[in-house]
Amino acid sequence: MSDGRKRANVLPGVEVLIVLKQDQRTGKLTRGIVKDLLTNSATHPHGIKVRLTDGQVGRVKEIVNSATPKPEQK
Repeated sequence: MSDGRKRANVLPGVEVLIVLKQDQRTGKLTRGIVKDLLTNSATHPHGIKVRLTDGQVGRVKEIVNSATPKPEQK
């Protein structure tokens, strides 16, 4: 599992664990697929802020699956 503090590691389509704003005190993680990157800087000490495909916004704590699936060619 990769570090979510570097923007280069976080790409659309990657499966990640994020902490939502309301879960920052508890540290509860939410799993999802990255839709958009919201942090513009190359790194962030608390994790890159992203929007998941379901619309939830939070900071990446871990990258679960960095290999983006490629569509099958026929």
